[in-house]
Amino acid sequence: MIRHIEFTNLCNFRDVGGYAAKDGRTVRWQRLYRADSLGWLAGDDLTTFRELRVRSVIDLRHPYEVEKAGRVPESEGQHYQNLPIEGRRWDTAAYSDELGVARYLADRYLEVTEDGVENLRIALETIAKAGNAPVVVHCAAGKDRTGVLTALVLSLTGVGDDDIVADYALTGLATERFVADWTRRHPDAPLWPGFGLAPAEAMRLFLTDLTARHGSAEAYVTRVLRLSPAAIAELRGHLLTD
Repeated sequence: MIRHIEFTNLCNFRDVGGYAAKDGRTVRWQRLYRADSLGWLAGDDLTTFRELRVRSVIDLRHPYEVEKAGRVPESEGQHYQNLPIEGRRWDTAAYSDELGVARYLADRYLEVTEDGVENLRIALETIAKAGNAPVVVHCAAGKDRTGVLTALVLSLTGVGDDDIVADYALTGLATERFVADWTRRHPDAPLWPGFGLAPAEAMRLFLTDLTARHGSAEAYVTRVLRLSPAAIAELRGHLLTD
C-alpha cells in the first residue's frame, strides 16, 4: 500500500494505515488519512482525491484560516466538520535556541490537549464511527494539530510510541516544500526557526508529558475528553484488522 499520496498542490497527504498494534492486529489502510490544507484541492488533484472515496473531513483550523485559505470544495459532498482545537495562539517570540524546537513544539501540543477538549472529543467520535470512513484529518500543514489528533488515534488503537513518533516525523519530508511555498507567498515575512519542522523528539516529549500528567494517552481520552468505552471499542473495531 502507498502511505504518501501524491498531489500537485498538497505536499503532506498520508495514509495512517499499516502500523502494528500491541495485540497483533494492524491499522487498516484507506480508513484514516492526515493532510495539509484541503483548500488547495483543484484540477487533477480533485481527481486523485475523489479516487480515495473520502466520506468525512475533519478540519482542525481556526475559522479565520478556513475563510482565508479555503476548505475542501463543498462540491465534493463530504461530511465536513470545522473543529478548531488550538486555543492559545503561538507566541513564537517565546522561542529560544536554548529551549529548542522540539521542546517548544511539545509545549504547544500539550496546550492543545488543555484547550481543545470538546472538539478533540467530537473529532474522535467522528473517527470512531465506521460509517464515516474514510476520514481525512487536516490543519494547515498537517503537522501540529493534525499530529496531536493522529497520535491520540494511534495510541487508542494500541500502536506503540516509536511508530507514533515515526509517523509524525514523516512530515519532515515536506519541510523543504513548506518553506519554499511560504517564502514564495510571503517574500518579506521572516520565518521562525521551527517553521515546517517536525523533529521526532517533539512528539516523543509530548507523549511523555501526556503520560506523566494523565497516566497514558488513553487515560487522557477517557477521563478528560470523556470519550465513551463504546466509542473506543468501535474505533478499534473498524480501524484495526481482524
